[in-house]
This record gives sequence, C-alpha cells and structure tokens, in this order.
Amino acid sequence: MPMSRAHVSINGLVQGVFFRASTRDKAQKLGVKGWVKNCSDGSVEALFEGEKNFVDEIVSWCRRGPDGAFVSTVKEKTEKYTGEFDDFSIVY
Repeated sequence: MPMSRAHVSINGLVQGVFFRASTRDKAQKLGVKGWVKNCSDGSVEALFEGEKNFVDEIVSWCRRGPDGAFVSTVKEKTEKYTGEFDDFSIVY
C-alpha cells in the first residue's frame, strides 16, 4: 500500500467543538500518524501520515468535522512521506 502525507488547514467554526479530539480519535482508529492543533487565527491545522487510502479518508472527514463544527474551507498540501511520527497527538 502506498504511503502518503497531507498537511491541512481547516477554516470555519472549528474551535470549541472538539475538532482536535475528534480528529485524534479518527486518526487513531485509521492508524494515521501526525498531529493536530488550534491556530491563533481560529483555524485548525493538521499533518497526517499513513497509508494513502486512510490519509485520504481522514482529509475527507476534515471537510465535515465532528457534530457542531461548520467547515468552510480545507486547504490541503501533499508533502513527501517521512515516517517521522510514532502516533497521532494534539499539539498545544
């Protein structure tokens, strides 16, 4: 299975609605590694690494987010897979 890396920025009503925790839970279920964090401009940023189909699935999920979120835009940048992460974490 090919490996993939995606760096995403999610805008909209995405803070204060458990977006980070829900993203972490989804990533862990899929076996995707990386991180997610809130940004000072009100967006959420995440970096995902793993099997391409699972990375694609979590990026697609980010376009909806958890209940209570309203996602207006998702900017996705594909990057070179590095395998640098051991798990998926919330960055504070």
